[in-house]
Amino acid sequence: MDISRSTLHATGAAFAAVALLLSGCTSGAASPRTPPPTKAAARAALAAYYEQKLSWHECGGGAGFECATLTAPLDYARPADGHDLKLAVSRKKAGGPGERLGSLMVNPGGPGGSAIEYLQSYAGIGYPARVRARYDMVAMDPRGVAASEPITCLGDKQMDAFTQTDQTPDAPAETRRLVASYQKFARGCATRSGEILGHVSTVEAARDMDLLRAVLGDRKLTYVGASYGTFLGATYADLFPRRVGRLVLDGALDPALSSERINRDQTAGFETAFTAFAQDCVRRTGCPLGTRDVAQARERLTAFFTRLDAHPVPTGENRRLGESLATTGVLAALYDEGAWPQLRTALRSAMRGDGSGLLTLADLYYERDGDGSYANLMYANPAVNCLDLPPAFRTPADVRKAIPVFQKASPVFGKALAWSALNCAYWPVHPTGTPRPLHAKGAAPIVVVGTTRDPATPYTWARSLSSQLTSATLLTYDGDGHTAYGRGSACIDTAIDTYLLTGAPPPANKRCS
Repeated sequence: MDISRSTLHATGAAFAAVALLLSGCTSGAASPRTPPPTKAAARAALAAYYEQKLSWHECGGGAGFECATLTAPLDYARPADGHDLKLAVSRKKAGGPGERLGSLMVNPGGPGGSAIEYLQSYAGIGYPARVRARYDMVAMDPRGVAASEPITCLGDKQMDAFTQTDQTPDAPAETRRLVASYQKFARGCATRSGEILGHVSTVEAARDMDLLRAVLGDRKLTYVGASYGTFLGATYADLFPRRVGRLVLDGALDPALSSERINRDQTAGFETAFTAFAQDCVRRTGCPLGTRDVAQARERLTAFFTRLDAHPVPTGENRRLGESLATTGVLAALYDEGAWPQLRTALRSAMRGDGSGLLTLADLYYERDGDGSYANLMYANPAVNCLDLPPAFRTPADVRKAIPVFQKASPVFGKALAWSALNCAYWPVHPTGTPRPLHAKGAAPIVVVGTTRDPATPYTWARSLSSQLTSATLLTYDGDGHTAYGRGSACIDTAIDTYLLTGAPPPANKRCS
């Protein structure tokens, strides 16, 4: 399942994530090193993890942040086998005034977004002051992500080549090259990441969250999760309903959907976001997609992508802007309406032969630094996605059969996003999860937030998740962009702050703009 970025100022993922990378050689189950322990033995072994003490030290360039390392078992089914993971944790203590309410754990999504980076660059300093006054703000990079035993798959030059691979093959040779790139990516992950590759599921990450909750001394979990972070939070609630405190799930994923349906829904979501962008653009003098209507804008962008497929344009460096990078750049800007001016400028320049602006947007999406190095977001993302659900498609023939449906969902992006969903077909670890509704029966009130024109997590997903969780309340933001909390709606922010500070959820079906 893809999921997303919590806007470009945070971290998360999607296009290659919408892609659900790569299929199957070895099993995702633990290797048979020892017989499975008895339940009593497993509980006794887990107790040592729950009783550990964290050793905190200053980090994050000051500003009151502390860091520590949490030890977790690689395999919760075999916690006594001695195979441990070291998970990075950061916090900023509540500063008052007011009585401390405990820890507030945050996750920005992805899967693959660094929660620690999100905490130290945004949540720990940018969440409302009255929330930060009452809570210790806490983040943990999930297993396989950033500072927590990071998954890695390719060298930087290899990743450059991967991101430029033609995602809309028009001939058998191009299809073979695309499949070969997915297979090479998968082999790289298996070779470079080893045993952890079979143990980065969302269920395991949720169990790590419970471990951290206990070690921090909190009786219940208080949590704000964005995008994929909603799936992580809902999974936690379903596993540990009686340990749910106050959970905000913003930009919700529907856990009952298959990979193919998730990718198709996201494709439609990006079309909705593009329509909103185009409606705004055509009203402006000099819109690079024309000034007539959305249909003209769609036709011009499609024609531009087609030209780039045959004739990439210069960018001022040794990478040229072809259709794949240009598509990624446009999709990246559609996450946040604040990026629309940058997208207009980048498109105008690219149509005149300078692809540097769209390349910059694509690099932001892929978390590629100026020195050419990549963060591990795009490696962790498929590692989690391909373990959580069976692949959307298993063969190129499956993709070709589905392309008409994807193109109906989005005439502009449908073909590329259908092909990107083939990635998990070649993943070297078998999936351990299946799509299913999550109910969390017995949990305290949970707030699910949906944005009506969210490109990456369509609003219908928030409605579905809120109907599945037995104690959920749906809070709706009538607007554009990915996620809602902290994006300028005083109505949304007040409702969520009140819930976090008092435990009182907003009224049923409350709408904000």
